[in-house]
Amino acid sequence: MAHPIAAIATGLVRSGIGILRMSGDGCIDLANRVFALYNGQALSSLPDRKLARGTLFDAQNRPIDEAMVFVSHVPHSYTGEDTVEFQCHGSPAVLTAGLSALLSNGFHQAGPGEFTKRAFLNGQMDLTQAEAVIDLIDAETADAAANAAGQVAGVLRKQLDPIYDSLMDICSHFHAVLDYPDEDIEPFRLQAYADTLTSASKKLDTLLSSCRRGNFIKNGVQTAILGAPNAGKSSLLNALAGFDRVIVTDIPGTTRDAVEQTVTLGRHLLRLLDTAGIRDTSDTVEHLGVERSFQAAQSCQLAFFVVDGSKPLTREDEAAMDAALQAPDAIAILNKQDLPCVIDPCELPFSYVIPVSCAKQAGLDLLEQALDMVFDDEAPCDGSILTNARQADAIAKSRASIEAARSSLRLGMTPDAVLVDVEAAMEALGEATGRVVREDITNRIFERFCVGK
Repeated sequence: MAHPIAAIATGLVRSGIGILRMSGDGCIDLANRVFALYNGQALSSLPDRKLARGTLFDAQNRPIDEAMVFVSHVPHSYTGEDTVEFQCHGSPAVLTAGLSALLSNGFHQAGPGEFTKRAFLNGQMDLTQAEAVIDLIDAETADAAANAAGQVAGVLRKQLDPIYDSLMDICSHFHAVLDYPDEDIEPFRLQAYADTLTSASKKLDTLLSSCRRGNFIKNGVQTAILGAPNAGKSSLLNALAGFDRVIVTDIPGTTRDAVEQTVTLGRHLLRLLDTAGIRDTSDTVEHLGVERSFQAAQSCQLAFFVVDGSKPLTREDEAAMDAALQAPDAIAILNKQDLPCVIDPCELPFSYVIPVSCAKQAGLDLLEQALDMVFDDEAPCDGSILTNARQADAIAKSRASIEAARSSLRLGMTPDAVLVDVEAAMEALGEATGRVVREDITNRIFERFCVGK
């Protein structure tokens, strides 16, 4: 028996629509206590997922809104339980009063992610789908949303389930031969096992190879902005952010510590780090800022080297350029194109040199195009890109166990030794999808959710 739960499923801010969500045993009858259909019938009479109008009442039985309602009966619901939703006006006062009425009539307050957790426990989705729900809510770009939506729809599950099932077939056959030696069971098919394991390993390799792009899609690209003082680093950050995030002056050393800002440029999510201008200085605080600039260059994925194109290259420019080239990917930003340019782009040892004017916010479209080429990947964001670190770790463990089983086969080890590794691979893969349910993992996943989802 699942006790009935209720929660506000939308934010407590003024909006056009607010949603109260309910699920669990008896929730339709309990919801009927605070909602009256215009036709006078009970909520239980409504067909699945068909909207109807009525009046929402508070705990004192006072009408507080004219709202829409729909019900979903088992098994045709998100949670796998009977569910009800009230769609009312998005007034925080209405939503709060409506929730209070539900709680006073037998509902329990839903915890974070409890609706989705029940969907998982009731077999409506696996863990890859459940984790994708929060990824979809948190998505900051269209690519991230599209990939999460694909995983919610089960794309990743459809890739992992056949691998798990193929390992299960091996285990089942092993156990049948070992446990029933007197039965007429087909003997060990070592070459067939080897082929199955090889295929499984390759498929997991393909998934794991998408992790780098998945991390960029979900979490953004760690990007350091490097350059000499007054090259326009802070101006670039402000231009990309669309507002004055950083103070900009003509005084060298204005930026003394790293300033972080998340921006979206086209389909790219960038975690920008504006650093102190790289130069020799006797100022202790500024010197620490310069040291952090070098550290940022070493730890980031992408570096923007910003240089004032209206002046010849200086020793400080060259030091900043050397630091930027330490990053895995680097783009040169030839700034101040609103002034006569004296630097030949060919002088700069970068694959991409982008002329911009941060002051005029010109050339940012060219920078977007350069990012498209730097992070070019034809793989579609359809749910097949691995973005979840927990899942990636489980899949990596599964692949390692598969490789151990392959090695055992090559060395001619006994079947039971091979079986141990195959079962370990299955267990790790099961942790990724939720076939192997561990309470600590489950609780940790759903703690990240918002209440009402």
